[in-house]
Amino acid sequence: MTFENTALLVMDYQVGIVDRIPGAEALLDHVAGLVTGFRERGGHVGWVRVAFTDDDMAAIPPTSVMARLVTPESQAAMHADSPYTRIHPKLEPQPQDITVRKTRVGAFTTTDLDAQLTNRGVTSLVLAGISTSGVVLSTVREAMDRDYAITVLADACADPDPATHEFLTGTLFPRSGRVTTVGEL
Repeated sequence: MTFENTALLVMDYQVGIVDRIPGAEALLDHVAGLVTGFRERGGHVGWVRVAFTDDDMAAIPPTSVMARLVTPESQAAMHADSPYTRIHPKLEPQPQDITVRKTRVGAFTTTDLDAQLTNRGVTSLVLAGISTSGVVLSTVREAMDRDYAITVLADACADPDPATHEFLTGTLFPRSGRVTTVGEL
């Protein structure tokens, strides 16, 4: 793998999401080491988070899956200015990193991520994210359609349902790219 044409996407590692994952501290330490190693090898690092402005919330169609997530009770926690939508403080985005805020499940649909990656000459993506059945699955499918080489780091992804995580990383994702671990990478 040539790191200068590769971007590590750390997706939805936000305070309000990470704190709901069992074993979050160990996972955060694992991903923090991954980010450091990626930078040391000359790779690009991208941060993807889901968060909504007032206008974004008002524009969510009632038929959207996002309408079930961004309820009147959860709007404050899902707001773009909320501490819960910030990248977890154990992870440190740097000024040279790619950073996008999305309002859908996948990393590409409502962001300029593809343009930022293209401008840097990125052709390969390494994915780490929460949840495996949400942002990781959607981003794998979108990245495949955009002709990126895809690597999913099974031990840098997590899902509320371990069986779903195992199915996706063991059966579905290998059909679209490579599935490996941080240590093997």
